[in-house]
Amino acid sequence: MDQSGSDQRSRRVAIGAGATAAAVAVLGGAAVLAERAGLLDRGLSIEVNGSRHQVQADPATPLLYVLRDEVGLKGVHFGCGFAECGACTVQLDGKAIRSCVTPVSAAAGRTVTTLEGLGTAAHPHPLQKAFVDQQAAQCGYCIPGMIVEADAFLRATPKPTDAQIKKALDGHLCRCGTHYRIVRAVRAAAKV
Repeated sequence: MDQSGSDQRSRRVAIGAGATAAAVAVLGGAAVLAERAGLLDRGLSIEVNGSRHQVQADPATPLLYVLRDEVGLKGVHFGCGFAECGACTVQLDGKAIRSCVTPVSAAAGRTVTTLEGLGTAAHPHPLQKAFVDQQAAQCGYCIPGMIVEADAFLRATPKPTDAQIKKALDGHLCRCGTHYRIVRAVRAAAKV
């Protein structure tokens, strides 16, 4: 009988300790949520394609998701989530970056440019026109990131060689294999 009484006491102690740990975890989680709610209430202001946007995302949220979900820009694509494929490329103060690994807080006080900020269907950017003229897109999923990267590259290197173009875009993956047409398009845009 002593053994079973001891076992019951041990179970009660274990259950009590578990309940205490759970309560601490819940309260700790509530504190984290409350802190984040304070951040969300304040919001974050970012400038995208010349327009200011007040966003409600957690500051650690990848810029990619804020651009797509809160700002409504669909030209920036999710590809890998590890900054390896280039589909999510945007410009931050004119420099090409991978938005899937860049927290939205990094864009505060800076200028973000996406494909939509380069040109429109009525007035396309020279790169957009060149990509269409050279039929550089097959499925087109990777093309927005390539165009945004190529724009930043051409501003820094206005008269590039084919080797320089290839090196500038070597971090972009195109599963359709239109690489030669992409190089031709960037070369054509550089001449404009």
